[in-house]
Amino acid sequence: MVPVLDPPAPAAPDVVAKPIIWSIAGNDSGGGAGLSADQRAAEAFGVHLCPVVAAITAQSSVGVARVEAVSPEVLDAQLAALADDMPPAAIKTGLLGSAGTVAVVARWVDKLRARGPVALVVDPVLGASTGAAFADDAVLRAYRELLLPRATLLTPNEREARRLVGEGGGEDAPQPLTPALSPNGRGSEQPGSFQSDAAVLPPLPAGERAGVRGTAHPAPVAVVPALAQALRTLGTQAVAITGGDSAPAPGWSLDWIDTPHASGWLALPRIDTRHTHGTGCTFATSAACAMALGFVAADALVLAKMATTHALRHGYAAGQGAGPVAARGGFANDPALMPIMSWGDDSDFDSCLRLIDKGQSAISSKNANLDLYAIVDSAERVQQVVQAGVKLVQLRIKTPDAPDAQWHAALRHAHGEALAACRAAQATLVVNDHWRLAAEMAASDTNGLAVHLGQEDLLALGEAGRAELRASGLKLGISSHSLWELARARSLAPWYVACGPVWPTLTKAMPWRPQGRDNLAWWVHMAGVPVVAIGGILAPAQASQAAQSGASAVCVVRGLSDEPAQTVPVWQAAIAAGRAAPPLPVPGLPHPSLPMTT
Repeated sequence: MVPVLDPPAPAAPDVVAKPIIWSIAGNDSGGGAGLSADQRAAEAFGVHLCPVVAAITAQSSVGVARVEAVSPEVLDAQLAALADDMPPAAIKTGLLGSAGTVAVVARWVDKLRARGPVALVVDPVLGASTGAAFADDAVLRAYRELLLPRATLLTPNEREARRLVGEGGGEDAPQPLTPALSPNGRGSEQPGSFQSDAAVLPPLPAGERAGVRGTAHPAPVAVVPALAQALRTLGTQAVAITGGDSAPAPGWSLDWIDTPHASGWLALPRIDTRHTHGTGCTFATSAACAMALGFVAADALVLAKMATTHALRHGYAAGQGAGPVAARGGFANDPALMPIMSWGDDSDFDSCLRLIDKGQSAISSKNANLDLYAIVDSAERVQQVVQAGVKLVQLRIKTPDAPDAQWHAALRHAHGEALAACRAAQATLVVNDHWRLAAEMAASDTNGLAVHLGQEDLLALGEAGRAELRASGLKLGISSHSLWELARARSLAPWYVACGPVWPTLTKAMPWRPQGRDNLAWWVHMAGVPVVAIGGILAPAQASQAAQSGASAVCVVRGLSDEPAQTVPVWQAAIAAGRAAPPLPVPGLPHPSLPMTT
């Protein structure tokens, strides 16, 4: 008998504990996928991974010879040993192999969540790339009934998604391994305890089932978003369907995400390599690591996309088949790895690609110094600040609940006066929200005129409205508060991206945490376009710090006083001093800007 050792002494108070995740997955004897890939991903994120063996594979780089799930009792013992000493912030599941092990995982998720929040990332490893199936009907039923309703995030590839919604039959269905998966190789532990697929599947939303069923190689625009929606009806909070590089999108790797905060295609240039073993494991574990660090699903998926693409860059040969991807640190501050995200309402796949391609080709890494950026609420104030030397000013006039003709006439008059004042002073007027009025004003001359829109406004425009906005020729500034908003803003190749709130702000109620100087520096490094610092900037010293972080412009809303001729030079001097100071270092990872609720 192996002796049970006394537990180690508690860590010293000055030791910073790493977030802990549990990976409950299969052991790949070839070292490519499963727990091996998960460990590499965790190290890249700087979190501590507890590898919990749910299945054992006899596997090499060229194929899978045998798979056996561990018994539910052995899995339960592993989790029980960890629960009190090393409780997880997130759990990632991979190959589970039996309905019994799925049930154990579900039970432990409930136990842990009774103590506090735990994110659950489910990577439904239902088959091998070679075609071998890792899941029978009982396992599929267990996933649907026990794991998906508890999942914070589900990360199937398209084939796995089709099987989970009951659309995976036919010639594309993986062929089962022999013997069937079970702890003893003799089939499910509880024969007959699970019903057939047809008895448990909810119907797909109207018009979607036909687009999924019976299409051997469906176009992603017709199938993938529908699959994600269908999976969310089974209870999972968020879905990422991976492997979009099989789509008719030469040169692009695309993953569809559907989360409470954002939906759309995440896109990066495809890495041309045969060494892809462990890609799905790396993606799911990276998302779990990001959630353990406090990122919501949409932001976690941006980081997972970056980490996985980086891992593909560093894949290597090991054996005669496809070698493993190699996750490593440094991915999160490589500007080439910042993805572009579509807006989720693209009318067709080609439209999405055109949007993405336009954004990718137009984005520049050069950050122009736009200097002091005043935000005011009247034409009179515009005239005051430009006469004081401000060269960039935003006119922010909010629309009342019931605007009448008189209000619209006054709005038009105010913007006309403001534009005239800016052109006389060789300054740029940025029109907030009212972009169609700005487009009308710029019909003959866009000089000295730009528009700023928040992302909710851009979403509300739809693809047709955004195309109209692009066709106007207006320079566009876009707000961003999170990683997914930055990725989405990049698709429109904006003139600038605003990062905020940098400090706490009382201007309006927001769910966002302050970005701080560290996130601002990260935005500047990663955005590929000029970055404007906004939010809570009340004193020249803060403007100096924002400029030191690399911001191209610093927004001041309330700090110019009633005498801008006196205050503007002070603010400009502070910005100049910040630019002259040594730049702030770029953090290896940004910090979350939105609290998790799971």
